[in-house]
Amino acid sequence: MNKVQTAFLKALQSYEDREKAISSQRFFRTGPGEYGEGDKFWGLTVPVQRSVSREYYHRLTLLDLRQLLKHEVHEVRLTTVMMLVLQYQKAKTEEARAEVVEVFMESLVHINNWDLVDTCAHLILGDWLLDKDWSILKELAQKDHLWTQRIAMIATFAFIRKGVYQPTLEIAKILLNHKHDLIHKAVGWMLREVGNKDYQTEYDFLLPHYKTMPRTMLRYAIEKFREPIRQAFLKGTL
Repeated sequence: MNKVQTAFLKALQSYEDREKAISSQRFFRTGPGEYGEGDKFWGLTVPVQRSVSREYYHRLTLLDLRQLLKHEVHEVRLTTVMMLVLQYQKAKTEEARAEVVEVFMESLVHINNWDLVDTCAHLILGDWLLDKDWSILKELAQKDHLWTQRIAMIATFAFIRKGVYQPTLEIAKILLNHKHDLIHKAVGWMLREVGNKDYQTEYDFLLPHYKTMPRTMLRYAIEKFREPIRQAFLKGTL
């Protein structure tokens, strides 16, 4: 570990809050058999992590970030993901952005909780694929790995923001029968974002699927619908 990495970790750990760390372990389900099993926390707030990320992202290399993404402490990985996003956004060339995406793709196994995924998937991978072949998202969605599948879904947020909905709808179809609640929430959330931009597109997608999709997914998807329509979906009367 070099001096800059050490300084970064010391800066981050200086905000350690042991009481909040215990609370975070419960919140992120770190118990045996839970999705965050064994994860460790320093009890840092997100604003603190964003502040430290802005201070250090330009001082750490991509090799540094690749190494820090393997750290055992959750907030170190999350802050590193924030720095990876900043490096991608500040990159001045396509080649530089490609190098960030390469680190991202090589580190998927370490982007291993919903907050890490939601912080970067659309801002790095999704943005990168906007003018490229996005079929890699289908491949990721079909892998038997919870966080990789969530990355595939959340990455489509970048397309939604540009008014392009096909990636979201196709990934949603792949994940419609997924068993995990965190995928249900991700799919429902992205479908809701589609509806926020284009109500009819979301409505048309839901109509043939809403009776069989997981209830949580449906509730997330129709959250912004007018109440009579929302109730009709919930009651299965459409």
